[in-house]
Amino acid sequence: MKSGIPKLTAVVAVMLAISACASTRTQQSAGEVIDDAVLTSKVKLIEDPNTKAHRINVGTQKGIVQLTGFVASSAIRSRAGELALSVNGVVDVKNDLEIRQN
Repeated sequence: MKSGIPKLTAVVAVMLAISACASTRTQQSAGEVIDDAVLTSKVKLIEDPNTKAHRINVGTQKGIVQLTGFVASSAIRSRAGELALSVNGVVDVKNDLEIRQN
């Protein structure tokens, strides 16, 4: 009878581990988080003289890049969105950059 308890415990532990790793609508798997972190880094590393000097924050979830912060013109806002979308693996760009004159 005692040998059945450790086996049952092991089965329950495995089932909990598997369900914890499953991706849901509000959660990302470990692989998705890493992929999004890589995309965020790639977008941040883009060297462009028009957008580099501005305060642009980049976030990524499930391949969708969100740009937030402030830029000086609508042309720079558009350029930042185009550059982010040009990164391999980016599915879409949510451009929430605000235009603010210094």
